[in-house]
Amino acid sequence: MNPLLALFDAELHVGGATILWREIIGNGFGIASAIGGMKRVVWAWPVGIAGNALLFTVFMGALFHTPQDLNLYGQAGRQVMFVSVSVYGWTQWLRSRQSSGEAVLPHWAPPRDRLLLVLVMATGTVAFAQVFARIGSYGPWPEAWIFTGSLLATYGMARGWTEFWLIWIAVDAVGVPQLFIAGYYPSAFLYLVYGAFVLWGFAVWLRIQRRGTEFRAARALTDP
Repeated sequence: MNPLLALFDAELHVGGATILWREIIGNGFGIASAIGGMKRVVWAWPVGIAGNALLFTVFMGALFHTPQDLNLYGQAGRQVMFVSVSVYGWTQWLRSRQSSGEAVLPHWAPPRDRLLLVLVMATGTVAFAQVFARIGSYGPWPEAWIFTGSLLATYGMARGWTEFWLIWIAVDAVGVPQLFIAGYYPSAFLYLVYGAFVLWGFAVWLRIQRRGTEFRAARALTDP
């Protein structure tokens, strides 16, 4: 057998569950990307893209004949979305690092953009739920919520909006039970770990943001 094909189909058996190693490895890349995002380093984006490519093949279970044999079109579609938005975020952070020395400076989204986030979350969930229902996705409404929230959170990270961590919490709250029910246990466990990590990341970005605000305020007082 081709070694690459053997690695692609490698399985781990835990109790009565069959888990693909590429699901574990893809989620490992996701954790590494999240850590890089918290630390505001550019390599977070390409690492995340590698994980997205692996997880796409996992969530298109019926197409790639995984043990679950389910197509989660929302989960798979968001991997494709992640790649496109990650390319945008990668270029944004590279450009920012070259101009200011920092890949990203955390800040709150402007009020108008914050309102748009809420509106897009609501309308996107309704619209994508209809799309996923028509194509036969497993759990179209949770899938639509997760897909829309993931899009907004990734875009918010690219823009340096501290709120993006809060959007991830809303995504995890729906994603964990859905993935457990569907039998994607490594991904469900990742969501649990990621939920705690997101709270930590939010605190880190908020602290950096406040420090930057205090620095700019002090500088404004001392500048002639």
